[in-house]
Amino acid sequence: MAGGALPESILFCCDHNSVRSPMAEGLMKKFYGTRAYVQSAGVHSDREIDGFTIAVCNEMGIDLARHRSRSFDDMQQWGDDMSSYDLVVALTPASQRQVLEMTRYYHLDVEYWPIIDPSGIGETRDEKLVAYRKARDQLIERLVSRFGPPMDEEETV
Repeated sequence: MAGGALPESILFCCDHNSVRSPMAEGLMKKFYGTRAYVQSAGVHSDREIDGFTIAVCNEMGIDLARHRSRSFDDMQQWGDDMSSYDLVVALTPASQRQVLEMTRYYHLDVEYWPIIDPSGIGETRDEKLVAYRKARDQLIERLVSRFGPPMDEEETV
């Protein structure tokens, strides 16, 4: 679906909300501004944001240093109901399974975007950065093909 309409609210999710889903949230906000309400979550919230995720997003002017990982359970405890989202994008098989289970009675769209897990790739810092950039670039490709080209800075506010 090239250049599809922008949903009003989007939730990106992965396993721990520490690499792929916060990266997707940050990229979405940078590219499309406040035109959509965007959040991210994970099946678990047992990890802090990954330092390499912060680094490769900083390269694009996206600051994720203050991101706090949250799980689907955390969302429910805080009153952020998954049924309030128009689109949920699962970035891992485990998050897709959980989302489909949790939303089987809701009317919302669930998409699965297979994005590589860079966290176990590479030995050196440079090798790890290459892997994280690859995941970031895969997300960028998916965002642009799904929602169209990024808006100008003035349009995103």
